[in-house]
Amino acid sequence: MVWLAIALVLALWWRRPWLFLQIALADFAGQMVSYGLKQALGRERPSEVYTTPKPLVRAPTDGSFPSGHATVSFACATILAFYAPRAAPAFFLLAAAIAWSRVYVGVHYPLDVLGGAVLGVAIALALRVLVRREARRPGA
Repeated sequence: MVWLAIALVLALWWRRPWLFLQIALADFAGQMVSYGLKQALGRERPSEVYTTPKPLVRAPTDGSFPSGHATVSFACATILAFYAPRAAPAFFLLAAAIAWSRVYVGVHYPLDVLGGAVLGVAIALALRVLVRREARRPGA
């Protein structure tokens, strides 16, 4: 929701509604791809492997790798960075904080969030290519 709120504010402020649509698409794609990989890989979460420490939040029941929060955060941060390059460090800092929080609360391993971050950037780059290709298409 954080990324959708940021995108909504920027889309309204800059009068570019397609920015919100791109972030919503990046969010959706990140969730779907990470969920599919979690189901396929089935990596156990830290709380299922280690009895202590207990997670600070309720641990989800799906797989651990990749982190969906990290995937979505880095996908959205990357898209936003294309449109506001001077704010890119802030976007990526927020994405990193969200990703690392999943390790901190005990529901992911560091590699889960690193994998999610790489996956999120890859999703954003792929979406960027698709958007640019669509924009160059005659009649678009």
